[in-house]
Amino acid sequence: MRHDLLSDVLSAIKNGDKVGKRETITPSSKFVKNVLLILQKHNYIGDFEYIDDRRGGKFKIQLLGKVNDCKAIRPRYYIKMEDYEKFEKRFLPAAGMGFIIVSTSKGLMLHSEAEKKGMGGTLIAFIY
Repeated sequence: MRHDLLSDVLSAIKNGDKVGKRETITPSSKFVKNVLLILQKHNYIGDFEYIDDRRGGKFKIQLLGKVNDCKAIRPRYYIKMEDYEKFEKRFLPAAGMGFIIVSTSKGLMLHSEAEKKGMGGTLIAFIY
């Protein structure tokens, strides 16, 4: 029984990259799909496809070997626009290296995009 689907997917990506796998298969959801689209857009993963197994489905993800670390942020902190720098220092190793995924009222986006738009949100995950 899974409690946090996003954590399972991100740990499968990180572990697969560390051992040199070319692809991994993970459970699916719409939320995970949106996170994977962000990771794909920024070249941390390759293509991914949905596999319908009639039990919720799975994603087959191509790994590129570019992930050093990625984790879901638990508990999901709600932050204001002014607090991005504080959490960037907490979760990322250096300024400009990696990003934090934030859920805002306009959808999932990077912390830098949310900061430019002047929006707060809920911290979802980080990757570098």
